[in-house]
Amino acid sequence: MSRRRSYDQYCSAARALDLVGDRWTLLIVRELLAGPRRYTDLHADLPGVSTDVLASRLKDMERDGLGTRRRLPPPGAAYVYELTPRGRELLPVLQALSMWGQGELGERRPTDALRAHWFALPLLRSLEGEGLVEVRLEEGDFHLYVGAEDGPLYGDGRAPGEPDARLALDAETGAALARGELSLTDAVRQGRVAVTGEGTLAKVLREG
Repeated sequence: MSRRRSYDQYCSAARALDLVGDRWTLLIVRELLAGPRRYTDLHADLPGVSTDVLASRLKDMERDGLGTRRRLPPPGAAYVYELTPRGRELLPVLQALSMWGQGELGERRPTDALRAHWFALPLLRSLEGEGLVEVRLEEGDFHLYVGAEDGPLYGDGRAPGEPDARLALDAETGAALARGELSLTDAVRQGRVAVTGEGTLAKVLREG
């Protein structure tokens, strides 16, 4: 395992960047906020990363106490990667970066990859309370655990149980929310996000 590079500066920001400043590390954290992920799934949802770099970053995260690797019991018997409590503490860092980068999104370029669950962080910022929310886009479905303190914050596919709210929107609306041009409340009022369900979250969104 390679020696961790350091800025060798007695500064908390520099120390933090010693751990997460390498390219891809924070995006790996973004993916692992969904809970345990297999290496192949991580690689598929991080288009552009090489297998060598992904493997290296995962080893670095394990060494630095941000992530762990464990084997699933049979019949799965596959290895998965997941965040430690220390790694999960990076959520507000990613949220702050996401908000800071809103103005950099602009229109989607032809070369830009997109995964439906990449809208999870902007939507989580817009939802208050606790509950399970299912989100449907043409690009795919995902679900959010609003107010979750432990465990995954989101996951691919339909909700594993009856959700408190279902949201249906298109990628253009998702992009407007991610760019900060549109609030979720206004998107619902304008009919750009359809809300169904009988849970508290659904009722709050419909009432605006």
